Amino acid sequence: MPSQPRTSQHEIKIAAPAEEVYRLLAQAENWPQLFPPNIHVDRLEGGEREERIRIWATAGDTVKNWTSHRTLDPAGLRITFRQEVSAPPVAAMGGTWQIEDLPSGEALVRLGHDFRAVEEADLAWVDEVVDRNSRAELESLKALAESKTATDELTCSFEDTVHIKGAASDVYDFIYEAHLWTERLPHVVTVRLDQPEPGLQTLEMDTLSKDGSTHTTKSYRVGLAPDRIVYKQITLPALITLHTGRWTFTPAGDGVDASSQHTFTVNTAAIERVLGTEATVQDAIEYVRTALSTNSRATLTIAKAYAEGLAGTAGSGGEGRS
Repeated sequence: MPSQPRTSQHEIKIAAPAEEVYRLLAQAENWPQLFPPNIHVDRLEGGEREERIRIWATAGDTVKNWTSHRTLDPAGLRITFRQEVSAPPVAAMGGTWQIEDLPSGEALVRLGHDFRAVEEADLAWVDEVVDRNSRAELESLKALAESKTATDELTCSFEDTVHIKGAASDVYDFIYEAHLWTERLPHVVTVRLDQPEPGLQTLEMDTLSKDGSTHTTKSYRVGLAPDRIVYKQITLPALITLHTGRWTFTPAGDGVDASSQHTFTVNTAAIERVLGTEATVQDAIEYVRTALSTNSRATLTIAKAYAEGLAGTAGSGGEGRS
């Protein structure tokens, strides 16, 4: 039987305007860049005041996904949420974000939850996860809101696109089948892939850099066939503090436009150690962008040859573009 209901309350003061804090919380699709536990958020439907979102997030050592209904109240600086179908061992989950504009100019953010577990024995685990994720979310919200201008200057988003005269499904499969990348991609040295359920992957790999060095990364990936694979990197190179991305596959003309999108934030504390005493933030951004783009374009180029080979169009051309 489901456990008895449990509630929790967490709060934090943030040295930022309450309206700005509310805006960060309201834009749920940006949560993977804001909250460490969040891997991906899809806005399924909705308008200015009501919406349904699907969330993938870490819960302890596992990844869960669920769909929530949210009610947005910008005038009252309040957002309420309720999971439609919770992921076991959670039986039900809901709550409220409430932001208060303090006389000091700070914002007081209260995050409340109410929840039940599938079994009474699961309640302690759920309680611990809610507490840990709530604290992490509030600390991340505070850090970003208080340093948003500086963070924006350290963050870069870009996309590489290659047109492929082949089937979108073949390109999707090439990117999704990461366990084959050591055979298919020269810059991938080793791959460790775990797929606890269809569409969800934990990908750890060692890749080769242009200077001959190797580095290890670990990512959570969500396959949203037939047109997207999204991911969040959780083991990062020293030079960045955030890296999210997506592969998209869009039918176009005689084939498909395959794109690799990246968003990353530079770690200023590592710039001198990695790039030298004269290096600037812009040098670091260009360095990371070049490294990511080089690997993405290499992957897209080989995916192009693979899909066009299957389609019998290999060697017929195709335009790569950024």
